[in-house]
Amino acid sequence: MTAEAQRRRAFWQILLIAAGLLVLTVISAGSVYLVNKARDDSKWVVHTIEVENQVNALLLEIRRAESGARGYLLTQGEIFKADHEKAVAAIIPALDRVTRLSGDNPAQREGVEKLRAAIGTRLGQFSQEMDFVREGQIDKATALVREAAAANTTATIGSVANAMIQEEERLFRLRSANADSSQTFAASMTGIGSGLVVLLALISIWLVRRSAQARDDAEARLRDANVNLESVVDERTADLREANNEIQRFAYIVSHDLRSPLVNIMGFTSELEELGGDIFRRIGGLTHVPADGPPLPAGEVTLEGPDKQLSADFSEALGFIKSSIAKMDRLISAILNLTREGRREFQPEKIETRDFVEAIVSTLAHQAAEAQAEIHIEPLPNIVSDRLALEQIFSNLIDNAIKYLKNGVPGEIRIRGRTKLGYAIFEISDNGRGIDPKDHQRIFDLFRRAGTQDKPGQGIGLAHVRALVRRLGGTMSVSSELNTGSAFTITLPIAWNASNRNADR
Repeated sequence: MTAEAQRRRAFWQILLIAAGLLVLTVISAGSVYLVNKARDDSKWVVHTIEVENQVNALLLEIRRAESGARGYLLTQGEIFKADHEKAVAAIIPALDRVTRLSGDNPAQREGVEKLRAAIGTRLGQFSQEMDFVREGQIDKATALVREAAAANTTATIGSVANAMIQEEERLFRLRSANADSSQTFAASMTGIGSGLVVLLALISIWLVRRSAQARDDAEARLRDANVNLESVVDERTADLREANNEIQRFAYIVSHDLRSPLVNIMGFTSELEELGGDIFRRIGGLTHVPADGPPLPAGEVTLEGPDKQLSADFSEALGFIKSSIAKMDRLISAILNLTREGRREFQPEKIETRDFVEAIVSTLAHQAAEAQAEIHIEPLPNIVSDRLALEQIFSNLIDNAIKYLKNGVPGEIRIRGRTKLGYAIFEISDNGRGIDPKDHQRIFDLFRRAGTQDKPGQGIGLAHVRALVRRLGGTMSVSSELNTGSAFTITLPIAWNASNRNADR
């Protein structure tokens, strides 16, 4: 699968997840809203029924009071009186409940006020009727009943109550329709949301199965590609080792062959130097021949004027040739040493690192004393590695730290170490002249040097050190700024064994 296809698939997967989350969020929010609305609508439906029932209960108590009063008027029976009094006592609490339940509807509040006035009038009439009956004034009680009937007070109460009941029935129909609509809408949203969730789940399953199939295909291709990977790696490694060995042999042969003409040049330069001396002595002798006697001895001849300048120029040119020959000789010797070292097989052994480094520092004590430098060795982890390679690594780095200290400033060199994840990390730091960050890579290149060239060297040391560190399975880095000192960090395996010996060769 191409990178573009992977990005496209990842985009659609993210989009699908976002769509699923959006759908679930909408469904959840909508369901909560609709459930609350349906609950409110149902509550209002129940409220309407309660108001209607309470109005009917109030009418029932008024009718009971009417019946009890008429029965008591006709029979003066105590049972009718008690039933009347019980009904009258229940009328006001029933009216209060109607008032409380109807407080949300302005139309019903107006009806309640009318109902309260009519009921108050009728209750007063009931009281007078019962008083006349108890006093034995039946005629007055009968006249009062006829008067109440003529005033139509009971009919007014019934009319107002019926109007209130009709209003509640209207509200019941409206609120029932709203509740049904809310429930239907909630059910529809739940069904649609469930369908979308199922659809998204099916798409997700399809994408997951497709991804799994693509992964299985990739794993199969990877297994097919890795069938002969080990043999290919071995072949390539063998080729690289052979090429490396060929390069080392070529460098050795070239260096060795270069030394032969260099020796000839050195010999002929010495002869040329002697010949030049003879020539200039001969010139001096011819120039100062006495007119009346034999020539002066060669050792007593002195050159003057142009001859003297010519002799000086000749000597200077010859000196440049000799210094260049000496430098080339040192470079060839260094290359030969590198090729010999490259062919050497490493021999791992247990090394007490602190004692090992202290021995190296003791061999450099004279140079440290001349540079007024103090070398501090902190606790170092022990490792298994090649002793000679480690000696070359630490000797070169400590020698460089001493060599490139700042003039007139007491030197301070620290060697510290620690372990991490199976590796030993060593750091050699100093307070010397430092290295410009742009030269951090340059100093590890062969025959390349950085900074002021006021110290002897061929630019091979750090390149050789890094090559040794890599052969030992480690890494090397530098941290430095100009005039702030340098810190070289070396990371090596704690246990370098025969299984990875010479793995880079």
